[in-house]
Amino acid sequence: MADGPKHVISAAAVVLNPGGRVLLIKGPRRGWEMPGGQVEEGESIRDAACREVFEESGIIIDDVRFCGIIQNLSRGICNTLWRARAVGGTPTCSEESLAVGFFTVEEALARVTWKNFSERIGLCLDESRHPFFVEF
Repeated sequence: MADGPKHVISAAAVVLNPGGRVLLIKGPRRGWEMPGGQVEEGESIRDAACREVFEESGIIIDDVRFCGIIQNLSRGICNTLWRARAVGGTPTCSEESLAVGFFTVEEALARVTWKNFSERIGLCLDESRHPFFVEF
């Protein structure tokens, strides 16, 4: 008997520092993006967002708020998106990040080369659109 549906759930966060700058990491495959990754078995989605941000950037976050979901139907991926506030830590590179930094919104959007990633940042920053649901 075949296994049931398999879906990947991920959590990514747009993190703002006290000056309103956006946290980005430079990944080895996709370039500049917001930190995030897969939710582990038994882990809450919100906790996954916090863990992924810390693992990929060294930044501790708080005031984590749900923004919306983007579902990729063909790949079976549900990307949950969050907005959070940086409250501690030190920008630190990891195996998943070649560089880490805070940028103005304009600088961040200019650095992100994957159009769907810049769209996600825009959606998370526009509170009038929360919660959003996008499927493709």
